Amino acid sequence: MKAMILAAGKGERMRPLTLTTPKPLLPVAGVPLIEYHLRALAAAGFRDIVINHAWLGQQIEDALGDGQRWGLNIQYSAESEPLETGGGIFQALPLLGDAPFLVVNGDIWTDYDFASLRRPLAGLAHLVMVDNPPHHPCGGDFHLEQGVLHDRRPGTPALTYSGISVLHPRLFQHCAAGPFKLAPLLREAMAKGQVTGEHMQGQWVDVGTVERLAQVEHLLQASR
Repeated sequence: MKAMILAAGKGERMRPLTLTTPKPLLPVAGVPLIEYHLRALAAAGFRDIVINHAWLGQQIEDALGDGQRWGLNIQYSAESEPLETGGGIFQALPLLGDAPFLVVNGDIWTDYDFASLRRPLAGLAHLVMVDNPPHHPCGGDFHLEQGVLHDRRPGTPALTYSGISVLHPRLFQHCAAGPFKLAPLLREAMAKGQVTGEHMQGQWVDVGTVERLAQVEHLLQASR
């Protein structure tokens, strides 16, 4: 199974840090944020990695190179315009192949074991869900029922998408090149019962602000 790390965002909420450094390269405990994903993916047995980039993207290529230092083979999907999540993945499909692939947001930190996702995919997508985070306590959009993911309904427990998933290329079969969001494709597949999910219990931080970057630093220091 191949994996894709989404690293094309501008990180506007992290300014001024991201004015000169792309968010995936911001250091956490002396290590670029994206490197935690690379280490975890290598440990989980992944070898072929695709990274998309746009804002200051050449810095990402210069910093990570071909991935050999982690035992990985990294290829890059450069975006000349912001393509959003769906459009970015669609552009990278020629590098990802015809089989299901893992996708992980480059601006999260987690201790999730990616090896657990290296299994056959039932349907068009499998999403890893988390409890609604403190900064978004009522924001969960999804409900998990017997391993199948649904849009949240009134009175049902809500979960938040972690930014970790396995997607089948067929999810994008009716798409065209250009910017578009991933969520509508997932909701269409959900309506057909084609999206499974799981509720992750480990550590997870959406590193969207300077404060949450410091939170990850604290978690790493505590674990040592």
